[in-house]
Amino acid sequence: MSLVLDNLVKRFGATTALDGISFSVEQGQVFGFLGPNGAGKTTTMRIILDILRPDGGTATWNGTPTTHVPRNTWGYLPEERGLYPRLEVLEQLVFFASLYGIPRREAAARARDWLARFRIPNYERRRAEELSKGNQQKVQLIAAILHEPEVVIMDEPFAGLDPVNVSLLKEAFDEMRQRGTTLIFSTHQMEMVEELCEAVAIIDHGKLVLGGPIRDVKRSSGRRVVRLGVEGDWDLPWLSELEGVTVIRPGQDHVELNVAPGHDPQEVLNAAIARGERVTQFLIADPSIEQVFIERIGRPPSEEGHLAQAGSPSAEATG
Repeated sequence: MSLVLDNLVKRFGATTALDGISFSVEQGQVFGFLGPNGAGKTTTMRIILDILRPDGGTATWNGTPTTHVPRNTWGYLPEERGLYPRLEVLEQLVFFASLYGIPRREAAARARDWLARFRIPNYERRRAEELSKGNQQKVQLIAAILHEPEVVIMDEPFAGLDPVNVSLLKEAFDEMRQRGTTLIFSTHQMEMVEELCEAVAIIDHGKLVLGGPIRDVKRSSGRRVVRLGVEGDWDLPWLSELEGVTVIRPGQDHVELNVAPGHDPQEVLNAAIARGERVTQFLIADPSIEQVFIERIGRPPSEEGHLAQAGSPSAEATG
C-alpha cells in the first residue's frame, strides 16, 4: 500500500499553489513534508483529504483515488486549533470519535487511555479553552487518532510544545508506526525530521524540489561535512587555505566545515596533523536536512514563502 501523488496542480485565481507535485509515501512510513510557509504543503494535505479538489493530477491510496477512500482511513491534525473551546475535553473527544462510528463507551475508554499517556488524565472534565496551547495540541492530536486511522496527516504537530511534550509526542509516533500507521507531517523543526523521518519531500513555490529516502536526500549535493576539534585555539587560519573547504559554523570546541564534491574530507585531518595540531574531534558526515533545505530553497524553513503574503486570497489555503 502507498499514497501516490501524481502531477498535482491547484490554482487559486491567478496564483498557482501546486505546479505538478509528484511523490509517494509507503505504508507504515514516517514521512516529512517540508517547505517554507506558502510553499503548498497545506494545500497538498487538503487535496489528499478531499477538502480541496485539484485542477489536475491525482492522489491515490493503494491505487484508489483518495476521493473514494473511506473517511476513517485518515486522521488529520491541522495547524490551526479545531477544538470547541467551551466543550469538556472528554465530551468532544467522544463526539469526534462518534463521527467515525466509534461507540461512546469505547471512545471514552480510548480517550482516557490517550489522556493518561499524554499525562493529562485529570483534564477530561476541563473545557478546552482552559488548557494551555500545548495541552490543546495534545487533545487535538488525540481527536485525530482516536478512530485508529491508517494514515495520520499532521500540519506542524510540534508547534508550541515544550521538550517534555515533544518527547511524549515522539513516543506516540513510534507506537503508531509500530502498528503500521503511515505518518505524514510538515514541520519547520528540521531536527524532528532528522530524528523521526524515513523519507521526505521538499517543495517550494508549488513545485517538488527534492524527495526520497533521508539518506539519499542528504547525499544529493555530493558534498560532505567535517567536524574538526583541536586542543587550544580552534579558530585556525590555515583552514581557509584548503581547497574545496569552507567553514559552515564554529562551535564551542570545534569547527564545522563543508567539503565540496570531488575533495577528500580526510585531507582536513591530514592537514591538521601535518601542522602539528592535536586533534580532539574528527567526524565525517552528510549535510543535515536543514543544510540541504537551505541549499536548495535558498532560505531557512521558517521564512515566509511568496504565496503567503498578507492579504493574499490564497494565503490561508496554500500553507
